[in-house]
Order: sequence, then structure tokens, then C-alpha cells
Amino acid sequence: MPAIAKTFSRLKIEGRKAFIPYIMAGDPSIEKTEEILHLFKECGADIVELGVPFSDPLADGPTIQRASERALQNGITLRKIISFVRNIRQNLHIPIVLMTYFNPVFKYGIQDFIRDANDSGVNGVIIPDLPPDEATDFIQLAKHAKIDTIFLLAPTSTESRIKKVIKASSGFIYYVSITGITGASLLFDGSMDLLISNIRKYTNKPVAVGFGISTPEEATAVSRISDGIIIGSAIIKKLHESPLELKNYLISLREAIQ
Repeated sequence: MPAIAKTFSRLKIEGRKAFIPYIMAGDPSIEKTEEILHLFKECGADIVELGVPFSDPLADGPTIQRASERALQNGITLRKIISFVRNIRQNLHIPIVLMTYFNPVFKYGIQDFIRDANDSGVNGVIIPDLPPDEATDFIQLAKHAKIDTIFLLAPTSTESRIKKVIKASSGFIYYVSITGITGASLLFDGSMDLLISNIRKYTNKPVAVGFGISTPEEATAVSRISDGIIIGSAIIKKLHESPLELKNYLISLREAIQ
């Protein structure tokens, strides 16, 4: 069983939900990224999401955009991140999901990227600007390499889109909790519960929720209706604004996720 599926299966047996923190690779440095990934694990992360910097990150809000800019200024590339994952795999045994835009993958070479990602120990890939109905070849290559392909659904997703994403996704389905960019505010009006219930009509694949979650209270509320919580912008803000509080913040999130 692939590592991500194994993780969700174990959590289901334990009656827990997945804590999936995000960090941009190379922000503020690649050495600090390694330190933070180990901190994630220490604080109870079940899966980690590692961002790949890109010059035009359309889905990301100001916090992750600035993190991406800092990483690019540090010379971080997709190729360097693949090498980085390979190096840390000796001591970090937790599923790693790369979040990247398609352009860096295309420049790398799709077959080469899949091969090297697999060799390095990457377990899953999220490409927000790659539509599932245009990803058939990519999905097949990734499946052969045992790399999960994770696609996004949003509150505005049509029934047709929901079915396409369910078919294309492995590992888990990424539900974007807001219509907007990462880091925007989260609203609890009951619609998220209905929309996730609608997704579950078609699949038993895990559904993890991201975008807009920043407090333990929000994490608790969202975890009650999902299989996992993805938190990125709030972690990056804490890292840069109150680094001494990061560990306690991560622990509070883990404890809040039901």
C-alpha cells in the first residue's frame, strides 16, 4: 500500500485526522527547511507538503508568494528540491507531497521528474494548474512510479469536475475551503459540510481541507467534517513573525485536530 494511503488507513483505525503542514522549500534557507520538516514530524504531522517556488504562483496569497520569492532568490529549483528530499530521506520517514506548478515540471521533463521524484522518496504531487482531464499521461506515469496525484476541488466545482477529480486523484482529494487564494479568511456557514458530503457521495477516498485555516479552533471545526487539515500560510507567518512560538503553535494545531 502506498505511504499516503497507509497513513490515512492507520489514522482511520486510530480515530484521528491527518495533520498536513506546508512549508516552502528554501524559505528562509534550505537548511532551515530541513529543520522545520523534522519539527513538523516531532509535533505530530502525519504528512508534509513541500512547496516548490515559482515566479507566477496564481493560487497563492501574499504570504506564500513572498516565501516563493525568497526561495527563488536563494537559488532554489525543482531539481534542487528533488535532491534535497533524497538527502533527508535517510532520517525523515513521513510521506512528502510536493506542491508545484506545471511549468517547473515541464521544464524538468515530465518523465525525468517522475523518475527522480520516485527515486528521491517523494510520495505525492499537487499541481494546481494542471486540469485532471489534461493530465492522463502524467497520472499514468506517476501511478507506475507509485507517486500519488492529488487534485483540487473548490466550493464552485461542478458535478462533472468533482467526478473528474475523484477519478484522477490518489492518496487524497484536496478540498479548497474558500474561493480565492491561500491565506484568505475561512467562513463557517455550513456550506463546507454540505460540499464535502457531496464529494463523499461519489468516493471513499480521503478528503483533506486547506486554504484559510489558521487557528486551533478552525482546525477543530474543519477536522470534524474532513479526513485531514492542510495549513500553510499561517505556519509561514508564524515562522517569520514569531519563530520562537512555532513549535507550540504546531502542537496546538495537532491537538486541535479531532
